[in-house]
Amino acid sequence: MKLAYATTYNSQDLKEFYNWAGLGYYIAQSLEHQSISLDYIGPLEDSIAIRSICKLKRHYHQIFERKNYLRALDPLTLQNYANQVSHKLSRIESDIVFSATITSTAHLNCTQPIVFWADATFASLLDSYPAYKNLCQESIEHGHKMERLALKKSALAIFASDWAAQTAINYYQADPSKVKVVPFGANVENQMTFDQIKDLIKSRPSDKCKLLFIGYDWVRKGGDIAVKVTKALNSAGLNTELTVVGCSPAIEESAAPFVKTLGVVSKSTEAGRSLINRLISESHFLILPSKAECYGIVFCEANSFGVPCLATNVGGIPTIIRDGQNGKTFDRDADVEDYCQYVLQLFTTYSEYEKLSLSSFHEYQSRLNWSVAGRTAKDLLKTVI
Repeated sequence: MKLAYATTYNSQDLKEFYNWAGLGYYIAQSLEHQSISLDYIGPLEDSIAIRSICKLKRHYHQIFERKNYLRALDPLTLQNYANQVSHKLSRIESDIVFSATITSTAHLNCTQPIVFWADATFASLLDSYPAYKNLCQESIEHGHKMERLALKKSALAIFASDWAAQTAINYYQADPSKVKVVPFGANVENQMTFDQIKDLIKSRPSDKCKLLFIGYDWVRKGGDIAVKVTKALNSAGLNTELTVVGCSPAIEESAAPFVKTLGVVSKSTEAGRSLINRLISESHFLILPSKAECYGIVFCEANSFGVPCLATNVGGIPTIIRDGQNGKTFDRDADVEDYCQYVLQLFTTYSEYEKLSLSSFHEYQSRLNWSVAGRTAKDLLKTVI
């Protein structure tokens, strides 16, 4: 099986980690490990003329409407990408045109079946993520048009979560028979055995709770809730500390003694990856009470070290976290006390925490890794050739 793998960025370079959290790279690796041949098409270039036109549009909407405009959604941009992909397709032989997200192929016309693997639709992103808030009507119309076109053109639409898949079906009336769900895996290379994980879990103290928050967007990912939970657990008598990675927020004075902020730690370096892996492995819980979350690769990464997760029941998170198996999800408006009661109960009967941690590792091994994701995706790709 030969795929033309189209991305707007360089998906072979993990240093471009800022591009969709490195998912383009890991998706490609998961497919290649299944003996699928990939011809990489990307990075794609924006023409000077199109950039200039879109710049004028952006200024217009900002000045006269006080609204945001996204060049990435403009049909001029998308058609330019499609033209580049089409040109490169004429030079290679491929069975399928495959893309990570839809931007590079939404306007593409070709003889090969088109397949994409994404974590959200435009409708599910709108007004939820900072880049998709306060959009002008032109960009909103462009975004919906792009999504409808991509779903119509594709032979297969793979989504990372049930939430994203249902949005495609319910909002865009996508054909349910070609909408599939394949969860992403953990972006870590963890080869630890069950016995090693068991020892790791045993090494965590039973008289102190270590919480870990990993995220760049402190507000969207609910950092304030994580701090309140930490403070409340200490008030309840459980010695608790919170380590914050990815940002350096201002912490209220009363909670500061319990919170340690490390700022941005780059996973593109060996030192950065080692530090994050150590922090995860030493923690009792990953806590990420997000207000909006398309997926959350970091939950899979936590599970790979036998670390259960505390999160919210929003977006794609429930596809990853199954209550009682690898953590617990709470309603967005849940009280801090709800989080505290759950943690305190597990520490009161610490053997239950250890069981949950082992179960979390099992969830990683059985369904939240790239090996499983790649095999599942390969089986689906076979159906469209």
